[in-house]
Order: sequence, then structure tokens, then C-alpha cells
Amino acid sequence: MTDALERIAAALERLAPAPMPAPDFAAEAFVWHTGPDRLEPVKRVARVDLSLLVGVNRSRDTLLENTRHFAAGLPANNALLWGARGMGKSSLVKAVHAKVRSEGHDLKIVELSREDLPSVQRLLAHLREAPYQFLLFCDDLSFSHDDQHYKSLKAVLDGGIEGRPENVLFYATSNRRHLMPRDMIENERSTAINPSEAVEEKVSLSDRFGLWLGFHPCSQDEYLEMIRGYCAAHGVRVPEERLHAEAVEWQATRGARSGRVAWQFFCDLAAREGVRVAV
Repeated sequence: MTDALERIAAALERLAPAPMPAPDFAAEAFVWHTGPDRLEPVKRVARVDLSLLVGVNRSRDTLLENTRHFAAGLPANNALLWGARGMGKSSLVKAVHAKVRSEGHDLKIVELSREDLPSVQRLLAHLREAPYQFLLFCDDLSFSHDDQHYKSLKAVLDGGIEGRPENVLFYATSNRRHLMPRDMIENERSTAINPSEAVEEKVSLSDRFGLWLGFHPCSQDEYLEMIRGYCAAHGVRVPEERLHAEAVEWQATRGARSGRVAWQFFCDLAAREGVRVAV
């Protein structure tokens, strides 16, 4: 009988792993994983300098000021960075984090994937007890018509009865202003008995962000300015006429202008010039 109970106990322990030990917050950046729960330190954050982000001045200044307030222990708002793809939304979050740290604030950043949103309460429990300020960052956040993960996000934005931890601020990026597909919103609005109530819960999710920062496609001048900035920062020197002609041809073949396209062209140019670039 004793042997059977011991085997049952061992099986239950395998099904329910031991609680996550207290994290070591020595690093500046972490990625949250589940199965088992753990905060994985990031040795090197992939980011660009804040000065190289062109065409997003208003969003840059607003997010930087908000983050400075938070790092100093002052009130700050959760932020949703939405809009055109490739225009530096996630790059801005990481660059602002680096800038605030360079000003003397030991601000940490934790990346949370959309798929792990149901575990966010467990993550917040660990962050709440730590003596640091945390940016909780979710990149490319959006929800499909049958996705219930958005309900878990309310724990971060509203905090429920316990409230959001004072040392945690949430930044998210998305291509969608309301985080939901427009066709889903319109479909629910057209088929519901009360159209306004049918979409209220889902659409109002974005209203819970205190800051909405929009990103829009860049002009050709801004696109070329981005490339010149990368060239200056990495020591790539080519004649202006050649740079202009090749950059315009590159964006024409891609059918778009954006910060991402500018960086892709610069990487190709640097390779042809024999200049190594840390990606």
C-alpha cells in the first residue's frame, strides 16, 4: 500500500512541477517562458540606437517621457504602439529602454509572447515582489475572432481586485489599432441584436491603454535619411548619387518604404562594401 501511494505521489509531482524559484534579476532583459515557468536572461538585446529612429519623433518623445516618469517612480501609462509594419515600433520600445537605463535607472524589460498571456498572473506575482521597475513588453499583439487570450491581458492593464503591480508597466506593439481584425468587428456589429454591445468588450481593450502611439508609412526623404543614418553609424561611405539611386531602386522592388526596408537595403549595401554589421 505504501509503495502504491509513493508511486502516485511521484506521478503527481511530475504532472505538477515544483514552483518556480525566486528569479535572479541581475540581467537587464528577460524572456518569459512557460512549461516550466522561468525568466530567461537575455545576454544581448537586439536593438538600434534611439538617434537612428527617423520619422517617429512625436512617438519617440512621448514614449521616452512616459518611461522616464515610470523609472523615477512617478505615474505612467501603459502604451500601445500601433500602425504600419516595419516602422520601428518594437525598435522604439527597446531603444527607449536602453536610453532610460543610460540615464542611471536600473529599469528591466521582460518580453512576453501573446501565446503566454494566460500565464501572466503568475509572471506578475514574481515581478510584484522584486525591488525593480519592469517594462512588460508584448510584440506584435493581436487577436483572432475566436481568441480568448485578450481576457488575460486585462490582468495586466486593469489588475483586477489586486491592482496592477506599481513596479510593472505594459508596452505592446500591433499592426491593428483595436487589436482585433476589422472584419470580425464589423461582422459582430452587423449580426448582433445590440450592435454596440456586441463588440464593446473586445474593442474597448485598446481603450485600456493610456497612450496610443500611431506609426505611419514614411516618405522617401525619411527613408533615405534612415539609410544615411545607418551608413554614418557603421562607417559605410558611398557617393550620395549612388546611395540615392540604389536605395530608391531597392524600395521599388519591395513595393514599400519603411524602416525595415531601409535596414535591409543598408545590410545589403554594407555587405557589398565589405563592412561587418552586428545584426
